[in-house]
Amino acid sequence: MEPGWVWLCGAGPGDPGLLTLHALNALRQADVVVYDALVSPEILDWAMNAELVYAGKRGGKPSAKQQDISLKLVELAKAGKRVLRLKGGDPFVFGRGGEEAQTLLAHGVNFRIVPGISAGIGGLAYAGIPVTHRDVNQSVTFVTGHDHTGQAPGSLNWRALAEGAQVLVIYMGMKHARHIANELMAAGRPGDTPAAVVCNATTPDQQVLETTLAHLADDIEASDLQPPAILCIGHNVKMREALDWQALAEGAAPRSLDPLGVKAQGA
Repeated sequence: MEPGWVWLCGAGPGDPGLLTLHALNALRQADVVVYDALVSPEILDWAMNAELVYAGKRGGKPSAKQQDISLKLVELAKAGKRVLRLKGGDPFVFGRGGEEAQTLLAHGVNFRIVPGISAGIGGLAYAGIPVTHRDVNQSVTFVTGHDHTGQAPGSLNWRALAEGAQVLVIYMGMKHARHIANELMAAGRPGDTPAAVVCNATTPDQQVLETTLAHLADDIEASDLQPPAILCIGHNVKMREALDWQALAEGAAPRSLDPLGVKAQGA
């Protein structure tokens, strides 16, 4: 890292082992780390010589304004600091990294983008749910569960998603799960479509709820699960019956060897 530069880095979905080597390198060199709410303390422990600046945003809680965060990055860089902006997941996947990069560019600040493992992929993998599976889907659609106002996104074409998205991965969707499910079913998505909720993905506190689209909202309320969470809607969820690798590592037997009715190659 060079003085006056900002590195926009993804910290991954939670497990410190999923941090990239570039992000670890930045943590060891940075003068200042501006970090999000979902960055674990274990990751921040690697920033032994840096000032730590909290800039987390959580729904329904007092949060820093995005413009203030972006301008803080400019201020620190202009002061000659080596600045690490550490964001949960990937900075360019519903992480507003693009907005921060635009602000840096407008103020003449050099920056570098370091991708991270997004929760919509890594979090599902830790739950034993492959985001793609050849026998299920040839596409996957990533959707945000709320817009800039905090409400359910009004610009989405629910019919197109219901009919064309083989697998839906929804970020920040727990609050509006009922609205999302109702919109999809009203647009033709079958209510018995498998669905899963993965909370605190990749951390020791990870919880996974398996349900269906029709029962998604009621089961979330009954379970008392809390965000952060990823919602997944699609038949790939059934693969968890065989691929829940964390349960297998603890000695549990797979619930099914062939959840999709398609034998593994060579079996």
